[in-house]
Amino acid sequence: MIAMAIFGIAAQFGSADITWLISAFYIATAVAAPTAGRLGGLFGARCVYLSGLVLVAIGATIGTVAPNMGWLVAAYCFVGIGTAAQFPNAMTMIRDYAERYGKQPRTAITTLAVCAQTFAALGPTLGGLLVGAFGWQSIMWINLPLVAISAAMVGRLGDIGVRLQHVPGGRELMQSLDLAGVALFLVLITGTMLFLQSLQAEPAWWLLLVAACALPLFVERERRAKVPFIDVHSLARNRALSATLGRTVFTWTAFYCVYFGIPQWLQYARGMDAVDAGLTMLPVAGVGICTTLIASRMYRRFGPRLPLALGSATLLIGGVLLAAVEDSTAPIYVVLLVAGVLGVPNGFNNIGNQNLINAVTSVSEIGTAMGMLRTAQFVGASLSAVVLRITAGPVIQDDGIDRVGLCIAAAGALLLIGVLLSRNMGVPRRPSRGDSTASTSPA
Repeated sequence: MIAMAIFGIAAQFGSADITWLISAFYIATAVAAPTAGRLGGLFGARCVYLSGLVLVAIGATIGTVAPNMGWLVAAYCFVGIGTAAQFPNAMTMIRDYAERYGKQPRTAITTLAVCAQTFAALGPTLGGLLVGAFGWQSIMWINLPLVAISAAMVGRLGDIGVRLQHVPGGRELMQSLDLAGVALFLVLITGTMLFLQSLQAEPAWWLLLVAACALPLFVERERRAKVPFIDVHSLARNRALSATLGRTVFTWTAFYCVYFGIPQWLQYARGMDAVDAGLTMLPVAGVGICTTLIASRMYRRFGPRLPLALGSATLLIGGVLLAAVEDSTAPIYVVLLVAGVLGVPNGFNNIGNQNLINAVTSVSEIGTAMGMLRTAQFVGASLSAVVLRITAGPVIQDDGIDRVGLCIAAAGALLLIGVLLSRNMGVPRRPSRGDSTASTSPA
């Protein structure tokens, strides 16, 4: 929804820090997601899930009354951390339910993926309607009733998601959260993003040096940590997991270039208001929902390679179309057609990657693995803000959207090559409960 609010926020607070409004939210989510999955294992998935809802409510309240950009960025950090708590712990609760009652979690995972895909794709449309009717603040306060509904529904799950592991003391808890690893990760990703943003004017090479130094320090720290923030040993052993996370970064960088780039172009270059721009994005949502359902059946029958290949190929085609035909004078039906094509990859890529993560991890690891998946997604989202800033600048006009389309096409091409050449596309046997070794062998 923030994609539709950027125009109004920039009009009120200025456009200088808009990139960091987006990036701060996704960096906070990327950092918090693995930690949230680990905390769910320690204190119970449902407890951490509900705690995340509280943080979302706090952030939404602050954001609704934010007097300046600084307060709004802080509000989005709260929302990002709270949001990060939900997905990995939802996956843990689903797997917990499946293991207890002898169910296959695939159907529930597909349902979760469809819901996530539906509302992510509907975000620009819903955001446009809200912003048009109530102003940009509405994308913040709308979270409050959603928090209340979610809390009521999760509260009815009985004892699902409340099983606890050993609860550590204060010092042991700090070690299990790996604060040093989190700090180095922050330095790495923030330094990288600042350097990439500086390429638009004069490159700040010292930032590249900071990031380059942070990378080996981060890897070494995670290798030695008892409970690492990012389990580099698992990534090294489980090639299917690491390959999926890498694909996810590229996939979501391209997705968020669509979600953030096209709405801004519609408002800046074509002069649409928020409502019209949101409705123009509706084909992305509708087609994405349909392809999610198709991809789920395709995955069950053919495995992950075919849906991932189709998703990557259509991402390449959609990017080329965006670069070739989109300008401020293009007929609206052409814009809608391109939006529809760009909605196709969402379902195929998300279903393929998400189910593959579930297939190559055990029930004891799924929360942390899904946390890493969310980290990869939101690192991609953060990078999309940088890509848009470098290619299109703070105001996206026709030449800028052409360059954005070429970047999306390049990401699709790289993903397609990777999928076709990968040997880690088979789905291994489903590990038994607590089987931590089965997931470490490459698929």
